[in-house]
Amino acid sequence: MAAPPYFIAVDLGATKILSLVSTPAGEVLGRDRRPTLARGGPKVVLSQLEASIRSAARRAGVSLEGAQALGIASPGPIDLTAGVVRNPPNLPGWKGVPLRRLLAERLGLPVVLENDATAAAVGEHAFGAGRGLKYMVYVTVSTGIGGGIIIDGRPYRGKGGSGGELGHIIVQAYDGPQCGCGARGCIEALASGRAIAARAQELLAQGKAPVLAQLIGPRQEVTAKTVAQAARAGDPHCRALMEEAGRLLGLALTSYAHIFDPEAIVVGGGVSRAGPLLWRPMRASFAANTMSQLKKGLLLLPSRLKDAAGALGMVYILAGSLA
Repeated sequence: MAAPPYFIAVDLGATKILSLVSTPAGEVLGRDRRPTLARGGPKVVLSQLEASIRSAARRAGVSLEGAQALGIASPGPIDLTAGVVRNPPNLPGWKGVPLRRLLAERLGLPVVLENDATAAAVGEHAFGAGRGLKYMVYVTVSTGIGGGIIIDGRPYRGKGGSGGELGHIIVQAYDGPQCGCGARGCIEALASGRAIAARAQELLAQGKAPVLAQLIGPRQEVTAKTVAQAARAGDPHCRALMEEAGRLLGLALTSYAHIFDPEAIVVGGGVSRAGPLLWRPMRASFAANTMSQLKKGLLLLPSRLKDAAGALGMVYILAGSLA
């Protein structure tokens, strides 16, 4: 009996790489997860990508050469026609990297490149929380903030493939913190995992957030996850910080609702798993600021696929491109 066709799909993030081997139906046969090591620049990240892809194939018990294709969900902006990653804010040194060509040369497979948040939106629409919907917005709150848009059952990419940069909607103009994209007051600069951690570091420097200081000790890195842990343990400064991030995210979701009038907004990414600390103020802010006719019938949903959304979205994209 012939082995079923399979794809290799990768979600390239600012902090982690997740590689999956999957059937076209989204059945995961093997996976590998490892740090991106983004500070090392493109050469180091490319080595991590290749190692992760080969490891996922070994764990699935399949040959790399037998894959139908390789799909990469990458941070944007991306030139989809040329297969080039153009200076993403959270990947230092990535200026015009021809990722599609480089991986095809290394691995000998046809490579399809897609914006990571668009791929995650496709994944949630095909296999997760947005299954069966025609109009959906997906927002990922992780190291950065990204998004993807489903209109009439299909991903919306815009004129040049960069549609859906939802992390760069401005919610605090003029005096807001500077974002990696160059603008001020983007939601990414205020409520992403990186932004929450940076604000917590400021609190520690001011002698505040004592529970967080005790939790991390002298050497442990501050992350949005440790801030949330400290907030749950009773640190009032960390709780206020998470509540503010949730409130600002709610304002961003209001803008997405007003622009796209979706059936659902699906929120994923590691920071979104902080639970009520983030979701309660986010829902309250969204409810207070969204026009009533647009709130009607609109659901705010947590991601069902979690970290696998982007990679499984690439599986669906690959299956469609070869159908």
